[in-house]
Amino acid sequence: MGWLYVIAASISEFIGVIGLNQYSEKKTLWHALLYGGGFGGAFAFLYFSFNYLQVSTAYAVWIGVGTAGAVFINMVFFGESKSFGRIFSVMLIIIGVVGLKALS
Repeated sequence: MGWLYVIAASISEFIGVIGLNQYSEKKTLWHALLYGGGFGGAFAFLYFSFNYLQVSTAYAVWIGVGTAGAVFINMVFFGESKSFGRIFSVMLIIIGVVGLKALS
């Protein structure tokens, strides 16, 4: 159950990243709700995961998945650089997250 909360927290963070990007371009109530609601939901789901998982592991996985997801979302949808170095760095983050999950 704890990992489901971490997944929900990650998805909520992706929503927050999209909202933040949109809000920085055009300040509307909808974009503010995506931004605030996404990140607020992410913190709530992460907090719920602590009842089932070690805080250090859940937090590290959430940060890794959120970082990798934010980079990919911004590369695919918002035109950020798709250089080899960025993609390689994100792959290293994913390898670390998988390692933490496998060992916990």
